[in-house]
Amino acid sequence: MCEQACRYIATMKAIEVLRLGTPVAANVQFTHDRTTPTAGAGELLIRTEAAALNHLDLWVGRGLPGLNTLFPTVTGSDGAGIVHAIGAEVDSAWIGRRVLLNAALIRPEPTHPDRMASGEDIHMIGEHSAGTMAEFFVAPATNVLDIGASDPLHATAFGLTHLTAWRMLITRARLQPGQSVLITGIGGGVALAALGIAKHFGCQTIVTSRHASKLEKAKALGATHVVLDDGSDWSKSVRAASGKRGVDIVIDSIGKSVHPACIKSLARGGAFVTCGCTTGFDATTDLTRIFWNQLSILGSTMGSMQEFREVLALFLSGAIKPVIDTVIPAEHGAKAYQRLESGLQFGKVLVDWR
Repeated sequence: MCEQACRYIATMKAIEVLRLGTPVAANVQFTHDRTTPTAGAGELLIRTEAAALNHLDLWVGRGLPGLNTLFPTVTGSDGAGIVHAIGAEVDSAWIGRRVLLNAALIRPEPTHPDRMASGEDIHMIGEHSAGTMAEFFVAPATNVLDIGASDPLHATAFGLTHLTAWRMLITRARLQPGQSVLITGIGGGVALAALGIAKHFGCQTIVTSRHASKLEKAKALGATHVVLDDGSDWSKSVRAASGKRGVDIVIDSIGKSVHPACIKSLARGGAFVTCGCTTGFDATTDLTRIFWNQLSILGSTMGSMQEFREVLALFLSGAIKPVIDTVIPAEHGAKAYQRLESGLQFGKVLVDWR
């Protein structure tokens, strides 16, 4: 039970993924009687105001390789809400505050002398444990930030995608003001977040999409150049848009189908940064071009709380605003999964729990 006295609510409303399968939306159900979680030591119980979907929600529903999910499950790695109760060892000042979640929990380094550290071990709320697609969710107090009077829908739309894009551009690629950035698959949350961050730093941006309508929307948001991805090698169009030089940074989450064009689009000394591979992991690359042009191939995922504070400061100041595609009431949650699964969205698909 929560250490802080609060009204105990035994069951809650939730959007559950009932079983493994594709399409995921067909297996999504709204329920009124899921057991409400309780806050353990160091944790907060948060009454959800808004949640957002990511491709991770679909991967969980389809069976992410190596993940043994117990169904029915609650996904959701983006969420904002009001702290309802606290666990042991948590300051009561958290009660009643509106907070935004960073779902990436970085586990501590191993303490056994024979187990060497091998980089960050990330546990994801909404993947490895129950997520934000419910009336309540639990998170460590160390993984939320107070967002005050900010709109919870806009904050939730900003959260994980901007954290991911920030790490890709700033931490991994070491973006410098005025550089050129290619962003594939504009319309997705991370791609649009990367566009907003690159624009904030005065960068030239080139974006791709299979949909002409998404390219027009990207132009309206300030993309410098747009390239239609018709399935052919579009790298010549990118190089033409960059004055034949190529781009300094490529931001990609599509993977196999566009990887060769991405590598060909880079200028000498450029960096390719990937955070996903929705079209396949087994891409064919060009090692000669990589070593001859001294290119960097960088992997990136999620982000630390320090990075979360840095990028969230841009949201709280109004410097960067998220792009919202759809807001759907919680009781119609299956429609949110259906919208994301269609691939037609431009911006974040949100679920309103208020």
